[in-house]
Amino acid sequence: MSRKRVRQNFVGMGLQRDLVTRSRRAFRWLLPGLVVKRWMLTSGLGLLMALLGGAIWADLKPIYWTIDFLEWLLDLVTTVLPRTITGPLVLLLGAGLLLWGQSRSFGSIQQALAPDKDTVLVDALRAKSKLNRGPNIVAIGGGTGLSTLLSGLKRYSSRITAIVTVADDGGSSGILRRELGVLPPGDIRNCLAALSSEEPLLTRLFQYRFSAGSGLEGHSFGNLFLSALTAITGNLETAITASSRVLAVQGQVVPATNVDVRLWAELENGDRLEGESNIGNASSPIVRMGCLPADPPALPRALEAIANAELILLGPGSLYTSLLPNLLVPEIVEAIQKSSAPKLYICNLMTQPGETDGLDVRGHLRAIEAQLATLGIGKRIFSAVLAQEEMPPSPLIDYYRAKGAEPVVCDGLALNSEGYEVMEAPLQGRRPTSTLRHDPRSLSIAIMRFYRQYKREY
Repeated sequence: MSRKRVRQNFVGMGLQRDLVTRSRRAFRWLLPGLVVKRWMLTSGLGLLMALLGGAIWADLKPIYWTIDFLEWLLDLVTTVLPRTITGPLVLLLGAGLLLWGQSRSFGSIQQALAPDKDTVLVDALRAKSKLNRGPNIVAIGGGTGLSTLLSGLKRYSSRITAIVTVADDGGSSGILRRELGVLPPGDIRNCLAALSSEEPLLTRLFQYRFSAGSGLEGHSFGNLFLSALTAITGNLETAITASSRVLAVQGQVVPATNVDVRLWAELENGDRLEGESNIGNASSPIVRMGCLPADPPALPRALEAIANAELILLGPGSLYTSLLPNLLVPEIVEAIQKSSAPKLYICNLMTQPGETDGLDVRGHLRAIEAQLATLGIGKRIFSAVLAQEEMPPSPLIDYYRAKGAEPVVCDGLALNSEGYEVMEAPLQGRRPTSTLRHDPRSLSIAIMRFYRQYKREY
């Protein structure tokens, strides 16, 4: 076979594949849930009604002229070709023109809205429609655990509210808090980046941390951006809203409170520590913790999100420095207690030296219950727990043990006997990694499995 013939065959195959792809893409517009077809039909109906109204106004003469013209045209066509050939031919021609016009129209819209993105508009609309139908989720926490959770959940819903602790006083957040008097932006920045659906480069810019420069070293661009917006707008909540628009955040991020709180903890040996960064390095087990000022108020948006939630999550994250600080806001605890949504506590994979040494899953739950008891709430509000299934021995676990961390053991039978609903899953993922942390995909799959099971039962 000649090279010319081979080249022609390849070109023909390419055109055929392109035609098939375009046809499939065009038919995807007919799938339900896009909220496009109904408005196209509405527009078409409006056009017909407008034409009919004009015809009636003109004493129906345009309608008679149109009917006469169609009769003349059909007579002419059917005299050349029989209707058994003309009918299918005209039908296919009309359908082809309709699909081609639709494809070109929506292609032009996509080119205008997102010229640099490879996602086909119909696929983007289908994905957005699916996310808009997802459950209304409230995730409470802080640190890297919450951002990991959000990056997985955003694949299942766009109705996500992250309620974030603002007790951080270390690193870049602590410096900005002390020098500028702003609420610590670090955990909020991580959550905004996790929920962002914007270009990866913009998210990387928001997460960029300066490694040199007098006064800049150690600060992230996102922290500086949020601090500057807070100074311009007057409060962190407005700054978060503006940042969410820039990053096209899928959901919302809300501080647990807008009060400048400082954590304190009482240890088993009688010592008292102040500051989130000090509590994380406690030399003795923590028996009680609180904040100054006591009983800070919650933001209305946080309370509204909890009231409308279909699923409430606590964790994963540092027990005493990321999770429990949110439960120091009495209004948040009361809103969770009143909610009829399923409530799930997500336990850490490993203990944290100086904070949760020796605690199993039951020990973590006991600490949460003790915190609620200080608010006069004797009834547990998180009766379901998601924990890591038993992990086989590995060099990575040995490495963590050398650093003072142990796997958080889950005694499912004992917890079941105490009235807890226990779900165990491979939350660190199936693939080998260099760290023992929750895998966003595995974690979100387990959570959605829990939610669907709850929906089936109730």
